[in-house]
Amino acid sequence: MTDVKELIMTIVKPLVTEPDQVSLEITEGEEYMEYHLKVAESDIGRVIGRQGRIIQAIRTLVYFVPVEGKKVRLLVDQ
Repeated sequence: MTDVKELIMTIVKPLVTEPDQVSLEITEGEEYMEYHLKVAESDIGRVIGRQGRIIQAIRTLVYFVPVEGKKVRLLVDQ
């Protein structure tokens, strides 16, 4: 679980202008491990990218990390 968190933080922090406002909350469900990413309002566009390409690339990397037999979800919260 910490591997995924470190991976997400390592990828996202260099993308944003306010890295100190990046936070990640983890919610564990029956089927999914949900990672809720919060960034500064001005950085949401940087993380999502044009037509969602950047967040999709991040999700592709994150989804390949095994987490206790559960699927992983990465959500960007405001």
